[in-house]
Amino acid sequence: QSCDLRAMEGSEIDQGNAKYGGQEAIVVFEDVEVPPEFVFMDGEYEFAQLLVERFTAYHRRSYICKAGLGDVMLGAAATISDYNGTSKASHVKDKIIEIAYLNENIAGTALAASYGGKAMPAGNFLPDVLMANICKHNVTKFPYEIARLTQDLAGGLLVTLPADKEWENDIARPLLEKFLVGKKGVTVENRRRILRLIENMTMGRNAVGYLSESMHGAGSPQAQRVIIQRLMDVEKKKDLAKRLAGVTQK
Repeated sequence: QSCDLRAMEGSEIDQGNAKYGGQEAIVVFEDVEVPPEFVFMDGEYEFAQLLVERFTAYHRRSYICKAGLGDVMLGAAATISDYNGTSKASHVKDKIIEIAYLNENIAGTALAASYGGKAMPAGNFLPDVLMANICKHNVTKFPYEIARLTQDLAGGLLVTLPADKEWENDIARPLLEKFLVGKKGVTVENRRRILRLIENMTMGRNAVGYLSESMHGAGSPQAQRVIIQRLMDVEKKKDLAKRLAGVTQK
């Protein structure tokens, strides 16, 4: 989808997401005057690390938004399983449970970052920095597995489904309607719509926001690992282990 023109040919079905889209842009600032009251740091480089750490805590905690997209993926995975007539199979149920488990881990760590937040002297609240980074680090991994499981449940028709224009052909349409039937009572059109939504979110235009942006938005994975290493307080954890094991020497 991301490299073809189907979405521009007037077909609502082939758009995948029939309601919304998104764009990316490069913004160039040139000769911009910043009023002094909006300059928060002027040579105080000793605060640069702390500034980045705190700003990214807000940004990385906000990646709970990917759990919202994950809810859509869970719904799409369950719906296409229904339409394919496979929803009662035990391994299909297990994969849908796994999608829910992964997605709630994203939401849970974001909520934990908020719950663990603390009031700052300026009056704002700062989320728990460690949990915010763990949330974003989950986001660099879990949506990819959710997408893989959803594609697994969708089946190969996800990528072999003919474009909507083929349904305009008097010869092709009856054949497609006959051989692309899934579960009894489900229209071929509705099956196509869900498949196109999955295509859109896992390899099409909206995969930019669900997958690629999950990887690099708010910092690539190693950026979170740097913060996690700084804040995990491993020496305290070593002392806990030594105390339980009866170790007396440091």
